[in-house]
Amino acid sequence: MNAAGKFAGFTLGLAVVFGGALTVGALVGPEPGEPAGHDEHAAPSEELPGGLLASDQGYTLVLDQPNTTAAAQVPTSFRILDAGGAPVTKYVNSHDKDLHLIVVRRDLVGFQHVHPVLDAAGTWTVPLNLSRAGDYRVYADFTPEGGPNLTLGADLRVAGNYDVQALPAPAATTQVGEYTVALNGTVAPGTASKVTLSVSRAGAPVTDLEPYLGAYGHLVALRAADLAYLHVHPEGTPGDGSTPAGPGIDFVVNAPSAGDYRLFLDFQHGGVVRTAEFTLKVDPANAGVSTHGTPGHGH
Repeated sequence: MNAAGKFAGFTLGLAVVFGGALTVGALVGPEPGEPAGHDEHAAPSEELPGGLLASDQGYTLVLDQPNTTAAAQVPTSFRILDAGGAPVTKYVNSHDKDLHLIVVRRDLVGFQHVHPVLDAAGTWTVPLNLSRAGDYRVYADFTPEGGPNLTLGADLRVAGNYDVQALPAPAATTQVGEYTVALNGTVAPGTASKVTLSVSRAGAPVTDLEPYLGAYGHLVALRAADLAYLHVHPEGTPGDGSTPAGPGIDFVVNAPSAGDYRLFLDFQHGGVVRTAEFTLKVDPANAGVSTHGTPGHGH
């Protein structure tokens, strides 16, 4: 009887989900007489966190050039293929875009959130800043017409001198130019937790944040151990009459386990999009402590 390792459970979203539970077990073949149905093979991909698979539910992310050389503006192209190997050309618009591309080096530096251009043949293109060599993870977050919302991931290798960086220590605030962003709230493993990211400028709260991708903030979170991906949006919608334009942006997350996560908050003010970065440590001592807020929308 053959056995292989299996990851189970991690669904993320802002609404709520920053995970199910990560477990390691054995995947054992069926006993004699048991049919090995298609669902037995499909189940692991459905349970894995986003971004860990290049192929899932019949769709595949293919980078045209998975190896390149360090440069400030590297033309990058890719395709999403369907189950028959044909490029997908029709997508569902989500958060103002048909596809969101997230790129970060495997030591969690060099974060980029960009929006490629799609041609009639199904090829997406975008220039990337790959001036720092190393291995990058590329995430395509999209919904094909008639298909599921997916986040597929692939590796992009950039030749050159790799100046690997240690994960920054957790901190309650971070600086982005003149702006200070504060992270408030306690995230407990295995339960929904509400956090607030608050923006100030020169010591004054920012109360006129501008909508970006249909929200006042856009959050991407990556689990440091394996780069599992979370794409979340805040509670509320600009212009709904109840969601303030800052200084605080509320999120509900559910971390699957204790450990380190890296958060990247995009926010827009004065017509400029800025990115605040945090390291979040989820403490096992907080297990069972619920700080649940009202869920909003998320993938």
